[in-house]
Amino acid sequence: MSTTFAKERTLQDEIAPAVESSVPGVDVLAVELPSPSRIRVYIDHENGVDHALCERVTHALDAYRSEYAIEVSSPGPDRPLRKAEHFADAVGARVSVRVEGGRKNRYRGLLTEAGEDTITLEAGDAGEIHIPYDAIVRANLIDEGLTT
Repeated sequence: MSTTFAKERTLQDEIAPAVESSVPGVDVLAVELPSPSRIRVYIDHENGVDHALCERVTHALDAYRSEYAIEVSSPGPDRPLRKAEHFADAVGARVSVRVEGGRKNRYRGLLTEAGEDTITLEAGDAGEIHIPYDAIVRANLIDEGLTT
């Protein structure tokens, strides 16, 4: 696994419990490192995400300010999927999945199953693909926009 993605997982494991315990009702969906000096934290809340909530979460991350610029954001239409529960909620949706290594490392398709250890993706010409959670580097819903 690349250093960046390993660091993201470490930060996710540190940040999620700290934020979720200090700001009630917040779910930390994903932590990303867009650059070595900046972290982006995607959050959700049953009442929605507004500027005030993002500000509260930013303050909960004060310990990281000496090393990183901090961005806190709502998930948006391309909602990140990192935890098994996220994938379970997305069954039936189109997703984009990036895995570490292998001859092909990006897949797009219909998420048909979110099992205990793997997801199943119907990826067009590639057919049905089973991907272990541990191999997933990044995954997101695919925003297909509104149809009229």
